[in-house]
Amino acid sequence: MTVDKNVKEEQIVYAKWLDWGMKIGLILLILTFIIYITGILSPQIPISELPKYWKMKAYEYLLSAGLHPGWAWLKLIIKSDFLNFVPIAILGGITILCYIRILPIFLKKKDIVYFIFSIIECFILILAASGILHIGGH
Repeated sequence: MTVDKNVKEEQIVYAKWLDWGMKIGLILLILTFIIYITGILSPQIPISELPKYWKMKAYEYLLSAGLHPGWAWLKLIIKSDFLNFVPIAILGGITILCYIRILPIFLKKKDIVYFIFSIIECFILILAASGILHIGGH
């Protein structure tokens, strides 16, 4: 593969990490779905009961199913329907890892503005993922 000389090092590194993260996430998503549909692990909510939840709003579903919002799903990853949240979290979080990975490149280049912007972006994404600023719902 030839790389355009105008493409910056940090863009290449970011793209490579994003590509690998996407591939790993996709493979894990397929594997966890297979685990779910084959019944290798039992689900928290039986598949036969799912239709009754489809029409509910998220907070109604959580209340009715006895589930908790946010990162509480981590306690349930031994259940097949929650195990597939792991690759979703990977896919959602890979951007943070990409930004963290390119921070040393910005420092090496003494590109302090992009370094600071990248740190701020990481903090914003981590804060958003944390659920600390949860607004709305019930």
